Amino acid sequence: MILLELIIVILTIWLGARLGGIGIGFCGGTGVLILALFFGIKPGIIPFDVIEIIIAVIVAVVSMQVAGGVHYLVRITENLLCRHPRYITILAPLVTYLMTLLTGSGHTVFATLPVITEVAKRQNIPPCHPLSIAVIASQIAITASPLSAAVVFFASILEPHGVSYLTLLCILFPSTLIAVLCTAIMINILRQKSTHDIIYQKRLTKQKLKFFNQKISDIKSSAKQAVFIFLVGICLVILYAMAISKNVALIINPILSRSDAITVLMFTVATIICLTCKVNTNEILDTSTFKSGMNACVCVMGVAWLGDTFIKANLKDIQSIAGNMLQVYPWMLAVILFFASTLLYSQAATTKALMPVALLLGVSPLVAIASFSAVSALFVLPTYPTLLAAVKIDDTGSTKIGKYVFNHPFIVPGTLVIILSVTFGFLFGKLIL
Repeated sequence: MILLELIIVILTIWLGARLGGIGIGFCGGTGVLILALFFGIKPGIIPFDVIEIIIAVIVAVVSMQVAGGVHYLVRITENLLCRHPRYITILAPLVTYLMTLLTGSGHTVFATLPVITEVAKRQNIPPCHPLSIAVIASQIAITASPLSAAVVFFASILEPHGVSYLTLLCILFPSTLIAVLCTAIMINILRQKSTHDIIYQKRLTKQKLKFFNQKISDIKSSAKQAVFIFLVGICLVILYAMAISKNVALIINPILSRSDAITVLMFTVATIICLTCKVNTNEILDTSTFKSGMNACVCVMGVAWLGDTFIKANLKDIQSIAGNMLQVYPWMLAVILFFASTLLYSQAATTKALMPVALLLGVSPLVAIASFSAVSALFVLPTYPTLLAAVKIDDTGSTKIGKYVFNHPFIVPGTLVIILSVTFGFLFGKLIL
């Protein structure tokens, strides 16, 4: 029966991937219905704790965006890339990594893609090189962001094992950042030694490349203020997490949990930005970032609910099958997370569905933390919104999806970043834990 149930889970997720976007969330709910009606399985728990963090962070980010804060950050990015255009393959992923790290949302990369494409074209560099690693950097940064729902949930289940929220971040931040930097340098070296993409060369020969004065619209006067308020909110989140941690213990019996604190602080940040920067709240609902965030909530709800339903119904069988294997080959956890995130379409959903089970199976905190970056394998199937946006925005044709689906420019840098992140995760984990 467990095999048949697993087939139902995979088929519903596959159908969701075919529908694309929010459809994977719909199909997750459909999978729960099938398991309940035909197999008598009690539905699992809907991950509202993860969803509330995503909503709160997205609301704060979009409030900052409407106030002009994101455009201000993109202007800084544009100036940086234009001053050092030869190093765009290295600088672009660092920029998208830091923006995602600070905002807890990889969807902020949408605003930087046109700038990266334009600077690359003007330097006679196929945009696929900086675009591919920039998108990957925005995905892997989720696993190191203090505002990420995946990180906050992971920290909550690690605390009973003696690993604090700040300790987790101290391992994940350097391991993922160094992995992105090493991958970017390697891609830059390979790019310089290889010939340009054939399609790109043809476009150059026929002089069909179009250049635009890619200037961000006039920065609003409230932009800097909005960014400052948002950064203060992030600092307060980190300080509160330190205050309630067992190591610092400034607050012994906190009224607010870490998840609740992030939620209320981000809503408060959004409120202050709207009041002081005179933001029209109706504009928030129309932004692409808000829509992408709500899309992510539905996807996490459906897929994580389906995963929790299946795993709890078959936990004993999973423990007997996978427990011994993970004890003998602990690195297999990273492989499992890699392929699971490819199907589950979300770092938060993958973390919610599999990490508690991994710890129940006896996986050590070190192995769990080091393997955590593997939940960012959202690039394998070329259906993720930021990936598709990079393909569409590159009018040179160098960033393309091959006819075999998996032969696209994101697969190599993405896989390399995850392998290096896991490797550095073990290294820093052994040093810090």
